[in-house]
Amino acid sequence: MTAPLIDVRGLRKFFPIAKGMLGRITGHVRAVDDVSFSVQEGETLGLVGESGCGKTTTARCILRAIDPTDGQVLYRTSGGKIVDLAPMSPAELAPFRKEIQMIFQDPFGSLNPRMTLFDNVGEPLLVNGMRNRRERMDRVAELLRLVGLRPEFMHRFPHAFSGGQRQRIGIARALATSPRLVVADEPVSALDVSVQAQVLNLLLELQARLRLTFLFVAHDLSVVRHICDRVAVMYVGRLVELAPTDAVFSRPRHPYTAALMRAVPVPDPRVSGADGILKGEVPSPASPPSGCYFHPRCTLAQERCQREAPALQEVTPGHFARCHFAAELDLAMR
Repeated sequence: MTAPLIDVRGLRKFFPIAKGMLGRITGHVRAVDDVSFSVQEGETLGLVGESGCGKTTTARCILRAIDPTDGQVLYRTSGGKIVDLAPMSPAELAPFRKEIQMIFQDPFGSLNPRMTLFDNVGEPLLVNGMRNRRERMDRVAELLRLVGLRPEFMHRFPHAFSGGQRQRIGIARALATSPRLVVADEPVSALDVSVQAQVLNLLLELQARLRLTFLFVAHDLSVVRHICDRVAVMYVGRLVELAPTDAVFSRPRHPYTAALMRAVPVPDPRVSGADGILKGEVPSPASPPSGCYFHPRCTLAQERCQREAPALQEVTPGHFARCHFAAELDLAMR
């Protein structure tokens, strides 16, 4: 098989906790703790979990928007060479920046309000060497048409557009340099439900047309089910389950994943969602519990879970779970 486009191995990101006037380091926030997964070319991998679980930090480490503490981010170049992005300096990363782009969560905050659409979308082209203004205008017009906007809009400012239109502008900007990998950080969470569907369908259409690869960060499982080929579930900085989307939604192998699925609203007043409510609070990544991080909230936890940390094991082909009893639990969903 061809090597994956991106292969993340043992990724860690710890933020130091400093106290006192001298800034003495007293501990670390383990935002991302030993996360490993791969994304094949043309695939969409969903990275899901509760707020604060480390999914956005993981995405930013892959983009090298922040520097990882440890681990490898192996990227397969268009020439087939495997390079590790994690230890690279800014100068070494420069040739790869245009191949890995990001769609941000806030479509308005990610656009410069003092710049027109032409400048917002065309800036990546200018940074990457397209100095001719006419060439940039032609490329921006092409990108706007690609995302369903009229080219004559390019001289307007972001405030003149709706939320859905602004997100389309953000998508156009991300596609300006013809990237191979696009990291979408909750790209529809700030939009109305009807607009969400339009943007998701646009992303699917663009993926098929341009053969894009997506790392899709989200907390809305209904969105993930619609767009993703595989799902990676995170909890307190760790990956607890990784499997094809159908397998995750039909028979999750980790109790936390099952609880997330049961919490998804069902359009039926006769179905109660109370059984999907987890008890207790999410542990702090600065002082995670011993053993399995999920055991304080898990109704199926046993003594072993409190003292022994489970490994991420392959339960069935392609289905991984970080649970001592993943092969035995019957967590079939409704």
